[in-house]
Amino acid sequence: MPIISFAIQKGGSGKTTTVINLAAALQIQGKKILLVDADPQANLTQALGVSDKTEPNLFTEFKKEMEGKNTEGQSVIIKLAGGLHLIPSSIELAGAELELVSVYGREQLLSWILKPLEAQYDFIFIDCPPAIGMLTVNALVASRYVLMPLQAEFLPLKGVRSFMYHFSNVEKIKKKLGLQIDILGFILTKFDDHKKMNRDVCRQLEEEFGSKVFQTHIRTNIQLAKAQEAGVDIFSFDKHANGAIDYLQLSKEFLSKIE
Repeated sequence: MPIISFAIQKGGSGKTTTVINLAAALQIQGKKILLVDADPQANLTQALGVSDKTEPNLFTEFKKEMEGKNTEGQSVIIKLAGGLHLIPSSIELAGAELELVSVYGREQLLSWILKPLEAQYDFIFIDCPPAIGMLTVNALVASRYVLMPLQAEFLPLKGVRSFMYHFSNVEKIKKKLGLQIDILGFILTKFDDHKKMNRDVCRQLEEEFGSKVFQTHIRTNIQLAKAQEAGVDIFSFDKHANGAIDYLQLSKEFLSKIE
């Protein structure tokens, strides 16, 4: 089933929030989701109430692959109370960026880790670091699609354009491997239709990328931040919040695009 990277070259874009709550919304609709935290900041891991010192984690699996040992992806998966499954991150993953430079098959390590797990899930979501380094390249090479959440402001829009510039290099890598990757779409977060800047950024995105821009916008909603502080998804925290309504609608649009 599809592996999807959530990536953009800009922090604070609502990326991790979207990974968690889109996955939770899809789970409500009967889908089985594995979340992979590929960011050394471990925001996804911590936002789901898991310690970034938990072992085994994605870093321990990377180390095994780099040393030529067999990984045991099943043993690293944490089953969360809400029903989602997680491969957690660790701050040590930052060191993997440097180590990967000299490793054979360096762009494919994450692909090899996830390959035995694919058949168990409807979707695998990878939360990428907010930069194009070896960890993000690994995520993109492992993925069939990319989703890009961003705030409807001009600096995140620049982050999209910067990402797209580097994305062409990943496409070349995948082509050499006989693989394909496509941009599934752009998701506007922290959106306020009353703000002219938000409307202008939406218009510019649609002019550049057309139907790739999701029609569902995630409105600014403090409950989303409170849910992360509590270590749960928005549906477990407050299923009547605007954030829950928006992510449920987003999940339906997501399925219509991907199926």
